[in-house]
Amino acid sequence: MANVVNEGAAGRRARSLRAEGALKALAVEPDSPERLRRVLEQALVFGGASFAAVYTPSEDGELLCLVESVGVPRTLYGLRDGYALAGPSPVADAHRTGLPRWLGPAELADCAEARRAPSRDFHLAVLPLHGDDGGGCLPVVSESPGGFDAEDRACLQLIAEAVAFPAPPAAVEGGELPAGAFSLAMDTGRVEVGDDILELFGLGPDHFDGRVETLLGLTVPEDLPSLMSVVEAGHMSIGDRELEFRVLQPTGPPKWLRLRGRLLPGGEGHPARLVGTVADTSTLGAEITDVARVQRLAAALATAGTVRDVSHAVVTALRGPLRADRIALAELENDRLVVTVLDPPQPEEWPELWRTEWRTEWPDAPVRAMPTLAAALREGRAQIWPAGTPLEPALADVGPGGLAVLPLPAGGRMAGACLIGWDAPHDFGRDERALLTASAGLAGQALLRAHAFDAEHELVGMLQRQLLPRRLPRLPGAKAVARYLPTTAGLEVGGDWYDVIPLPDNHVALVIGDVQGHSAAAATLMGQMRTALRAYAAEGHPPDVVVHHANRLLMDMETDLFATCAYVDVDLEEGTAWCVRAGHLPPVLRHPDGSTQIAEAEGGPPLGVMREADFPMSPLRLQPGTVIALTTDGLVESADADIDTGIDRLAHELARSDPAHLGLVADALLVGARRSDDVALLLLRYEGMAVRPLRESWTVWRVPEAVGHARRFTRRTLRSWGLPAPDMDAVLLVVSELVTNALVHTDGRVRLDLTLVSRRLRVAVADASPRTPVKPADISWEATGGRGILLVEAVSAAWGTVPVSGGKQVWSEVALGE
Repeated sequence: MANVVNEGAAGRRARSLRAEGALKALAVEPDSPERLRRVLEQALVFGGASFAAVYTPSEDGELLCLVESVGVPRTLYGLRDGYALAGPSPVADAHRTGLPRWLGPAELADCAEARRAPSRDFHLAVLPLHGDDGGGCLPVVSESPGGFDAEDRACLQLIAEAVAFPAPPAAVEGGELPAGAFSLAMDTGRVEVGDDILELFGLGPDHFDGRVETLLGLTVPEDLPSLMSVVEAGHMSIGDRELEFRVLQPTGPPKWLRLRGRLLPGGEGHPARLVGTVADTSTLGAEITDVARVQRLAAALATAGTVRDVSHAVVTALRGPLRADRIALAELENDRLVVTVLDPPQPEEWPELWRTEWRTEWPDAPVRAMPTLAAALREGRAQIWPAGTPLEPALADVGPGGLAVLPLPAGGRMAGACLIGWDAPHDFGRDERALLTASAGLAGQALLRAHAFDAEHELVGMLQRQLLPRRLPRLPGAKAVARYLPTTAGLEVGGDWYDVIPLPDNHVALVIGDVQGHSAAAATLMGQMRTALRAYAAEGHPPDVVVHHANRLLMDMETDLFATCAYVDVDLEEGTAWCVRAGHLPPVLRHPDGSTQIAEAEGGPPLGVMREADFPMSPLRLQPGTVIALTTDGLVESADADIDTGIDRLAHELARSDPAHLGLVADALLVGARRSDDVALLLLRYEGMAVRPLRESWTVWRVPEAVGHARRFTRRTLRSWGLPAPDMDAVLLVVSELVTNALVHTDGRVRLDLTLVSRRLRVAVADASPRTPVKPADISWEATGGRGILLVEAVSAAWGTVPVSGGKQVWSEVALGE
């Protein structure tokens, strides 16, 4: 290991010398519009920073305003666009006193900045700036557990001394603008532009009316939304201001331009202004410095949500500029490296050990098999092994011409490692080592955040999976399938749900809904609404009453969220259905002949909006082979098409499908679905029942002969159905006991229902009492009651009770002989 070159103590002591050299190189072009940004970028490379910015006094002298920033978004640390000079902020304190402030998490705990920050575990340094125009200050943030060490502070002091703030040419109203600069008044849309910009747009000074709309009208229409988000954005974040767009040309393809600008807050009586430059991208240099690569990596990692996103950002930022032959990024879990990205991805490009551990999509390599790598991770410093260094085969074959290992530190531990290898002998320069070191720090912090993101995303995903049906029930005369696609935007879980609820008498309820928003609260409310609808449906209420009860429940919950819902009650025996819509999309029907129809189902408002809302029922007629499709707006609504267009497209795709394979139909309908919103899809194919039950009902009047009337009705019905006499005795006994119990122990209406299906007779007696009959545990010889339920149980194949519309239904099934 004598040839090992590492970034040790001597390397750390030399950082200030390298920083001084880089700053001297930038001083060669003091008037460059990119100089201030380039100076700040040195804080990312040499000062251990993840964010750096410059604040200068406003024109009225009352505010310190942000004029430039680099690194991750300032909102992660609660930093604002401006601070009152007389206020108690660390930024204002450093400017007033002229003394630097070095604040750790403990000192920041009482500051407004830390209270606004999503994460509190960071260090803040604020260095005063002494310039000819009144100075300003340099806030710098580090996520390193130890904060800024002595060498970091020395580098930051050099950077503060190198910062200069000439007033931006476009910031002076009435002055002559440089050729490539512009100044836009945000309140009026009046814009002052240099002659070079007018030439880029194909305009002469005499033909420009000073309106920004004139310039926007010359751009490619597809690029207008992104441009409008800048020129109309009074809320635009200061520092985030680089944009490429196209300008139409009289002949030939459009020309690519790059806009760079910043929003300057207006003082008393002055509007906010967007100032900056516009340049032809073809004239910009193709090469960028290592510092700019670090800046671009920081920007990419700031928006990387998942571990895979972080890994791809690191690979993209490093492999091309370093001309590496292979690069791997892996998380460290216990004693194993769990690889998240390999480039190239082919197994044959990697060492034998990696191939033998290729368990899933990527290998899962044991660290103990690579002691040199384990030592590098323990030391926690970037290490470089030139060609010819004796290493174990698992590492040597990654980079026979040179190997760099970047431990990725985060939160006081190693989050993972990045391995970069070359096949041909590679010469490692000083700047390249600095690039690797700075990239490792940024990637480690991003990997830690992404790991927490992935864990939370899995948690909320598991929550939603638990709230949705695990499987759909088997239905007589129909088949149902469902699909659910969670959003891939952000980590918050959505509120889409579906359900298939078997009901008595061969009915089934199809339910689909969407709770407003994407959050744990929306998912929780979704679970509550699904449970409530299932409970109301099981009570035997008609569809409009079910939805009405759900609406009242949601109103009583006093939540700010609302929900849309579509509820379809299908009679599988008759081939009819009733549909109720509460602010949701209508069902789409595919008829057996292949034609489709968007159901004309009248709808009510969403649930949770109006307490006394009406939810009308609309009839649907089904034929065997009809498919009912219910979906949420995530499938049919997009940025380039409204809901009506999306539903028409869904109907068209449904018409082209083969309903014989309902699962394949559902999969085909989801092809190309946008993933910025959840998607729920529920399909039911009505087939018709091969054997339809025989049914008869009898209303039992409360007269002395009521039980006798019920028995005579039952006997006549069974004879008409052709049942032999031996089967009647058990059925008549059940009818006598259930009707007697209902008349003796309840008030109100009593109804007797008889149903015959496949040599199984169901006797059901409904009454107005919710009280369930209880089977006695013990009956003495002297007892005068309680034997009825025991007799019913003795002669029945099964018996039970279900709630129906405020009352109950006691039922018994009697198996009939051949």
